[in-house]
Amino acid sequence: VQLQASGGGLVQTGGSLRLSCAASGRTFSRGHMGWFRQAPGKGREFVAAISWSGAVRYDAASVRGRFTIHRDNAKNTVYLQMNSLKPEDTAVYYCAADQGGNLPVSRYEYDYWGQGTQVTVSS
Repeated sequence: VQLQASGGGLVQTGGSLRLSCAASGRTFSRGHMGWFRQAPGKGREFVAAISWSGAVRYDAASVRGRFTIHRDNAKNTVYLQMNSLKPEDTAVYYCAADQGGNLPVSRYEYDYWGQGTQVTVSS
């Protein structure tokens, strides 16, 4: 599976961005998908995940109510809609795919990673 993340940029506090992750290669529609982020000097942290069917979704407490993950299996794409952005959301955002059983939230359980897209929120 190859993953291509896009949609990052510079936005002011309170603004919105929508990240996209286009998948190619092995069957995307049967894979769980996740978004992670990594700020300078910090580890890669979980943001949100969605099951292959879209029926199950998890998100981190820090983004709950502001970020929404969804997917379009017909387009082999997963999205992260980010609203009410804060300076602490500034990070490189990565999408990841997992071909396993349960929907994972740990980065160690994901098999494939995209290259990352920078999100910068100015105060």
